[in-house]
Amino acid sequence: MEPIIGIDLGTTNSEVAFIFDGTTEIITDNDNGILPSCVSIGENGNIIVGAEAANQALINPEKTVFSVKRCMGTDQKLKAEKKINSPVSKAVITVPAYFTDAQRQATREAGEIAGLEVVRIINEPTAASLAYESTNPETQRVLVYDLGGGTFDVSIVKIEAGVVEVLSSTGDNNLGGDDFDLKIVDHLVKHMETEFNYSVKDKPAVMARLKRASEGAKIQLSSEPYTTIEADHICKKGFKDIHLSLELSRTEFEEMIEEDLVRTMESVNKAMRDAAMLPSAINEIILVGGSTRIPRISQMLEEKIGHLPHSEIDPDLCVAIGAGMQAGREMGLERSGVLVDITPYTFGTSAIGDADGEPIMTMFVPLIRRNTKLPARKSEVFYTMYNNQDAVDVKIYQGEAVDARDNILLGNYMFNLTRAPSGSEIVLHFDLDLNGILKIKAVEKKTGNNIKAVIENAISRFSDEELSKTQDRINGLWTEGRDSEISLKEKAQTEADIKELSSDEYAGIIRRAEAKLSQASEDDRDEMINLIEDIRDAVMKNRMEDAETFKNELDEILFYIG
Repeated sequence: MEPIIGIDLGTTNSEVAFIFDGTTEIITDNDNGILPSCVSIGENGNIIVGAEAANQALINPEKTVFSVKRCMGTDQKLKAEKKINSPVSKAVITVPAYFTDAQRQATREAGEIAGLEVVRIINEPTAASLAYESTNPETQRVLVYDLGGGTFDVSIVKIEAGVVEVLSSTGDNNLGGDDFDLKIVDHLVKHMETEFNYSVKDKPAVMARLKRASEGAKIQLSSEPYTTIEADHICKKGFKDIHLSLELSRTEFEEMIEEDLVRTMESVNKAMRDAAMLPSAINEIILVGGSTRIPRISQMLEEKIGHLPHSEIDPDLCVAIGAGMQAGREMGLERSGVLVDITPYTFGTSAIGDADGEPIMTMFVPLIRRNTKLPARKSEVFYTMYNNQDAVDVKIYQGEAVDARDNILLGNYMFNLTRAPSGSEIVLHFDLDLNGILKIKAVEKKTGNNIKAVIENAISRFSDEELSKTQDRINGLWTEGRDSEISLKEKAQTEADIKELSSDEYAGIIRRAEAKLSQASEDDRDEMINLIEDIRDAVMKNRMEDAETFKNELDEILFYIG
């Protein structure tokens, strides 16, 4: 059988996938399989591609081209080669759904220049959906949010009987992680002008180093609340060396890019309007592209759609995996699996916060969400409440409930603090490995003082019976104060209905609606309050069809409020 490879020709990086023993895998060559989409001209006029070209940019930035996909369809071309163990002459290549005919033809020609017969070009959201279809074949309507290095698009995809159909697609082919990097670069340039009274805008080598440092900072801030950007001997002012060292917080970074992220949410709205679909009709959200690791993106999508995006498959690799699966189909293989290790539970801590507009002393703060690909590492910053606070009780929970007390307590650790004004920062780190070992570290940011703990078998340490005890207690709380004369049969039915309300999308949409009441017009606000009560009443009385109707009406109002 003649081999066919799948290629994700990305703006920032490119990957190749192939089916080995029935499983789709990313091809590696003493690396992680991610090849930078970068081309450079060497000192002898030779063409350099990939990681070597990216490194060349630091010393030869004027002869290096990044984000080459933005140039597809123009007079610039990309030639990339990837070594594999056997000769390959055919490939499936992915492109953004919005690519024009000229851009698709340029992609086909790029494959031909590399000596490949392009047997099929497929849309990136189609490829991503194929990758996730193998993990959840029942998914029918999918929102694919694709934010890569240089391009952004959002698509609504329908999967039915193995057929993947793009219902709508929109986006911006000049928006991506590269633009976020430049926001940090601008921040660094301004810092150097203020701190050293020195401008580096006209110095390509310095700007190249700043861009590399900015990309690293962006990646670091996806899992850490702070990062320090350092570059020794970055330039000279007269005879004096300038050394860059600047702390950047995730909050500062997210403020820099908030306007861009809001634009992507406007595209989400447009894609759903074009597909004539309300948020409640979306079954799953798929994240594609490395930039989607930015936590603010998942938060905004959860607020908009009502549930968290998938994160089981590496967002850098899922398009390539889908291309590899399509290549397998072209070879006559009907389906191939994807090996994914995920955590089935959410792990977090508790803090004083706000839930559904009400203050709560034990709000659950998730750090590692369920369905996250393993191994996983996340950090978050917390603040002391009182002046001269001398200790904090760090509690670790497993579960999904808003109130941490309704989740499983895995452990609690007393952390003695240095007396300081309120608002002092404590950084909490979670590190969950493939074996279910959860490592905890709490750090007092100002002093560096820390405590560490290890929780063995965090994923599998509780039986189903033990896990159900917490849910039983929640159900009991819901029924407190109800008529004691309700028959056992009626009570059982009521508790089952309330359980569905508390764990399903009804509770979620009620929380979203209550949070949006202050933003609604007077007429909409009255209608929303009525619908909230109608949903609760319908669920309590087991009128689930009515509850679904009321939910859809409320969802429609929320959609247009934004």
